[in-house]
This record gives sequence, structure tokens and C-alpha cells, in this order.
Amino acid sequence: MIVRPKLNWFRMIFVWHGSVLPKMLPRLGLILALGVVAVLSHQLLLSRLDLDLNIQPFTLVGVSLAIFLGFRNTVSYERYWEARKLWGQLLNVSRSLGRQALSATQWPPEGPEARGFVLALAAFAHALKHQLRGSNPAAELRELLPAPWQARVLAARYRPVAILLLLGRQIGEARREGRISETMALAMEGNLNQLSEVVGGCERIANTPIPLPYAVLLHRTVYGFCMVLPFGLASTIGWLTPLFAVFISYTFIALDAIAEEIEEPFGSDPNDLPLNMLTLGIKSSLLEMLGDPLPPEPPAPKDYVLL
Repeated sequence: MIVRPKLNWFRMIFVWHGSVLPKMLPRLGLILALGVVAVLSHQLLLSRLDLDLNIQPFTLVGVSLAIFLGFRNTVSYERYWEARKLWGQLLNVSRSLGRQALSATQWPPEGPEARGFVLALAAFAHALKHQLRGSNPAAELRELLPAPWQARVLAARYRPVAILLLLGRQIGEARREGRISETMALAMEGNLNQLSEVVGGCERIANTPIPLPYAVLLHRTVYGFCMVLPFGLASTIGWLTPLFAVFISYTFIALDAIAEEIEEPFGSDPNDLPLNMLTLGIKSSLLEMLGDPLPPEPPAPKDYVLL
């Protein structure tokens, strides 16, 4: 996620780090070159053959394309915002479960059972992060999980679900032995169900991308429009064509690039969710409940990007 200090309107025009502009420069360079070719073609060939392109068809196509790009960005942002709400829910439910575990009747907060339960909640957040990013959670899980749970969780394919199963069994065993009340057990089970819903919601977003034919059609239309646009401008504005073609193309190509980045919110692109920071926040909150030293502050953003 991009994190920047608030800038005034003039400095915002020249923002470089955190913008999609750097990776667009080769494409805009191609549009600039096509603008020069379009002007030369018009002066040396098309004007003599009376074959000038008119800008009006491009205006109609541009309006329609802008509407479709707006819809695409809305869909992508909805996926991004739903993912952020799910991780906010994860933080809230983890805190509630940690509080319940540390205040449960006859389940002493200083005992290993309650402590292991709270640390396993922090491990759950790390396991979910690594599942969504396809990375290895072994180091974090060995640090946080009780020793008897580690081999089973690490051997599982869906590690967050395996942790929820073990947490549920721990609650059930404590209820049968009378170490927590039935009311508390039901409340904790309800929160475990909410964590399961968070896992399912994140998996739904991660495993259901925007349909490929729709994305390909819009992508092709954007680049086809931008590459032909200079030939429609050449007869009207002459040598200003490369400049205006690049400016208009920047708008369309940038919208397409931003939508492509945020439609998969769990990755490591600059505009994706900062899952490292979110999991560290959950872990810190739970450790504070236990009275343990908090981990170091999250690393400063690198080039304004927080992972």
C-alpha cells in the first residue's frame, strides 16, 4: 500500500514514487513515436491522397471506453475494499477471542492454556497471510504455536483452518472439564465462526479473479484506441499530436493499470493491502493483552510502499 504525506495540489502533479507512471513510460514512449509517425504520414501521404481521419469517431469511442474503465475500476476497488474490511474484522474478532480467553472462568490467564490460545490467534493471522500470498509461514508458526500443534498445522494444506480446528477442540475440552462456562464457550465458538468466514471471504476474492475475456477485451480496446488516436488527431492539431496523444493515453492506460493492480489485493504490488503490517498489528495487540514485550515497530515504507 502506498503511504505518503499529504501534498498540496502542485506537488501532487509531480509525484513519482508510488505512481503507476514509471512502469508506463515505455508504453507512453510508443504512443509518442506513433504521434510523430501520424503527423509525418498526414503531411507526406494522407493529405495528398485526401484520406484524413476525423476525430469525431474517436470522441465517441473515448466516451464509451471511459465509462467501461470506470466500471472496471469500481469492480476492482470493491474487491480491494472488501478485502480490507475482512482484515479489519479479523483484528476485531482476534481481540475479542483473546479477551474472552484471558477472562474465562477457571481458565487462569497466566496459565499455558490461555496463553497458547492467544498466541495461536496471532499464528492464525500469519497463516492466512501466507496462504493468500503463497509463501511459507513456518518461521512465524513455530514461534507462535504450541509445540504439539506445529507439525499438524505445518502439514496441513489450509493452515488457518487447521488452527481454527485446534482452537475449537481446546474450547470444547475446556467446556467438558468445566473450566469455562457454557455461555463463554458458545460466545467463543461464535467468534471462531467469524474467523472461518474471514478465511472464506479472503479465499473467494483470491480464487475468483475478474473474468479473463472481460479483462482482455477492455485491455485490447484501451491499447488499440491509444495507438490509433494519433492518426485521428494529426489532421486537426498537427505537431501537437504527440503531446496530446500521450496525455490522453496516460489517462486511459493508467486507469487500466490501477484496476489491474488493486483487483488482486493480497499480492505485493504497491497498491495492494499491507498484509505484513496488518498481521504485525494483530500480533502486537494480542501480545499486549498477555503483557509481553511488543515486537519492533513496523519498518518504514520503502519508496512510500508499505508491504
